[in-house]
Formats: sequence, C-alpha cells, structure tokens
Amino acid sequence: MNIPASARPADALDSNWSLVAAGALMTCVAIGVLFSLAVFLEPMSAASGWSRAGISSAMTLAFLSMGVAGFGWGALSDRYGPRVVVLAGTVLLGLSTVLASRASTLLEFQLFYGVMMGIAAGSFFAPVIATTASWFDRHRSLAVSLVSAGMGVAPMTISPLAAWLVTNHDWRTAQLIIGIGAWIVLLPAVWLIRAAPGAAHAAAAAGGAAPAPDMKVGQALRSRAFLVLGITFFACCAAHSGPIFHTVSYAIGCGLPTFAAVTIYSMEGAAGLGGRLLFGVLADRLGAKRVLVAGLLIQAFAAASYLLVNQLGGFYAVAIVFGLAYGGVMPLYAVLARDYFGPRILGTLLGAASMLSSLGMALGPVLGGWLFDRHGSYAWMYIGSMAVGLGAVAIALTFPRTDAAGKAPRLQPAG
Repeated sequence: MNIPASARPADALDSNWSLVAAGALMTCVAIGVLFSLAVFLEPMSAASGWSRAGISSAMTLAFLSMGVAGFGWGALSDRYGPRVVVLAGTVLLGLSTVLASRASTLLEFQLFYGVMMGIAAGSFFAPVIATTASWFDRHRSLAVSLVSAGMGVAPMTISPLAAWLVTNHDWRTAQLIIGIGAWIVLLPAVWLIRAAPGAAHAAAAAGGAAPAPDMKVGQALRSRAFLVLGITFFACCAAHSGPIFHTVSYAIGCGLPTFAAVTIYSMEGAAGLGGRLLFGVLADRLGAKRVLVAGLLIQAFAAASYLLVNQLGGFYAVAIVFGLAYGGVMPLYAVLARDYFGPRILGTLLGAASMLSSLGMALGPVLGGWLFDRHGSYAWMYIGSMAVGLGAVAIALTFPRTDAAGKAPRLQPAG
C-alpha cells in the first residue's frame, strides 16, 4: 500500500544512509580522478615533451567547465531526477579519462582531461548534495557533510593509487586503468542514488521551510536569500583558495624543505575532513547559519595567521585550524539552500551557487601569484584573504532571519 508523502514520518526520510555512502564514494572518485593530474604532471611532461604549463592548464579548464556544467546538471536533476544525471556523469568521467590516456596532442589532452572531465565532475556535487538534503530532516547537516567528506578523502585515496600505478606503468596505461576503475566502482553505486519520494510534502509536514509552490527558478535566483548565499560562497572560496594553493611555496620560502612543506597541505586536507563532520553535527544542533558565520570568521583570521609562523610546528597548528574552518563551512551552503528553498528546485540553485564558488576558487591562486610577482612577498595575499574572508562574514550576516530553532523563514515569490 502506498503511503501519502505527507503522512510519512520524518524518520522514514532520515533512514537513507546508503545514499550518503554512495554520494561520498562518488564525490571521492570524481574529485580524486580530477586532482590526480598533479601526480601525472612530471612523467607526462617527460614522456610527451608537453610543457608543464600546458598540461596544468587542463586543470584550469576543468574548474571552469565544472562550474558552468554544474548549473546545467543541477537543472537536469530537478527535471529528470538525480540517478540519470549521475549515470551520465559516471559514463563521461570514465570516458574522458580513457580518451585522455590515448591523446596524441596536448590540445586533445586538454579537451578530454580538462573540458570533458570538468563537465563530468560537475554532475556529482549539486545533484547528489541536493538529493541528500531532500532525504534528511533531523540529520540533514551531518548527512550533507558526510557526502562532502568524500572530496576530503580523495587526495588520500586516488592520488596514492595514481602514484603507485605510474611507478609501475607508463602514464597512459595508468590513466587507462583509473578510467576503467572509475566505471567499475561508480556504476553500481548509481542505483543507490534516488530522489526522495514526496520530498516537498514531507518537508512541509515536518515543519521545514519551503518556498511558495509557484516560485520559479528565476524568482529564486533573484531572491535576497540566494544572492546572499551565492556571494558568500564566492567570497568564502576566493578567501581560502589563495592560501591553499600558495602556502607550500610560502613555507619553502621560509626555509622549510619541500617534502615538509607539502605535508602542510596534507594536514589542511585531513583537518578539513574532520571539519566537515564537526561542523555538520554542530549545524544540526545550533543552526547552519550560526555555524557558517563562526566558521567564516575563524577561516579569515586563520588565513592571516600564516604570516605569524615560520617553523613546521607553527605551520601545522595554523593548517589544522584553517583546514577545519574551510572544510567545515563548505557543506553548509547546501544545507542553507535546502532550508530556504526546499527540495523542488534545489539542484538548480546549488548548481548556480557552485558555479559562483568555482569562480572564487579560480580567482584566489591567480591573484595570489600576481601579488607575489608585484611585491615579492605573500604577505598581501594573506592579508587580502583575511579581508575577503571578513567580507564573507559580513555578507553571511545579512541572510534573512531564522527562527529560534535556526530554521529559515518561508520564502515567497518575488514581485
């Protein structure tokens, strides 16, 4: 017998932890495959004669493609459901890796590994996060954070695998194996991704916030809540992407050996994984907005704190705080979007927000490099990161007010 969605208890929606596991696996593999390019950079350049700048530009293309494609994938997920979207993304992810391993020119590699893989990777974040947020009410922040944690695990799984493969095979064979392996691992997981039945009705029955039934995507994108969400997401990523990218170089400039400097990046990543879980639990208890504002404030001052250290122990201490903060706040944007807009158009809105965040991620490294070239120091980059981070705090404080339980108000269509 079919039970009406409005009659289903919230616990029924909170039981789909298999989707969380599948989502974490997908984000881990997709981001891990993309970022494994760093492992292939030296052997590819040596074997093919392609410049390192040319090979690295594939990553820039991937970020831009992922941001733009994420908006489209999110809209398709709202219309056709998340399963068909992640299935298409999984097929493209493996195919782009396989084709990149066969590329005969640098341009072909950039198109396959950059553009095509970026499009593929964009299919996982918005649809899977939106679906997870729709399935959960009581433990929504934790569930979304666990899915997002897959991205934090990626450097600790796929990159070591890529390093092992490239030491035992040539880079083409290694990438071919990774592409086929992505299909083998992800295709079965696709069937665990499914839309929450009657999610909009269940959310209303559970007392969660939802937009007016006739609110359109265009109205939501013009709403104050989305503008604040998107601009905060952009500023947050612009604030932390520069320090993430340049801190290893800064540490080497402070006299640290290269290997020791690289471990600072690993420490940030490990702390970010813990931050996703900690902030997820706190957001469920205290409200996503409060935890986001606190995390952004910590992130801003932690970025500037790198200027106060020059020994490995000090770098580790700052990296733990900085990684905890930037890793912890990232999933909360999806939670806030779900609170303000409900599940019906969530994929589209998260796709749009992710596009803005990708632009922020692309901006930080470029500006950091320009400031270093101009001033011969990273000091202005870290100061600028703190300033942008504090700007993100100020913007986040303008979110529409929440109630005593931290829930967002019911939005009405614009004009």
